Amino acid sequence: MRLTLQLLISHGRVARKMGLGPESRINMLRNILTGLVRHERIETTVARADEVRFYAEKLIDYAKKGDADEKAMKMASFWLTEKDLVPKLFKVLAPRFETQASGYTRMARIPNRQNLDRAKMAVLEYKGNPFPPLLRRKQNELSLINQLLKGYRQEQAE
Repeated sequence: MRLTLQLLISHGRVARKMGLGPESRINMLRNILTGLVRHERIETTVARADEVRFYAEKLIDYAKKGDADEKAMKMASFWLTEKDLVPKLFKVLAPRFETQASGYTRMARIPNRQNLDRAKMAVLEYKGNPFPPLLRRKQNELSLINQLLKGYRQEQAE
């Protein structure tokens, strides 16, 4: 079988392994998700950030139902290993995304790790956090709007 054809067939594998077994994978995801809720921005490998992103968004979906909802409390107590973060989830993060339907997280690639493994790294963060933005978009000076604004500013200066 060719390598490309082999990549298309999943053979029942629906998630990345990322550890010794299913229990260690879940524990690792729980720890990363707890860190994300505590700090609202974490730095990890791309594979782990991509995997945790789904659970982080689902946790916010459940938190938006309120702390009176039994299933939301079960999910929060399972996924957050530090129980002092449960009120933060319901009182800070859930109201922040009350009007938003989805897309609560943002993932940005950062340079690879410099040690032996050279792992691809990423930053995963909740939108609306108090930190300065990661990505600064360059202004294209040749775009039509920027040229018009430049001309307007020159006319106003004269």
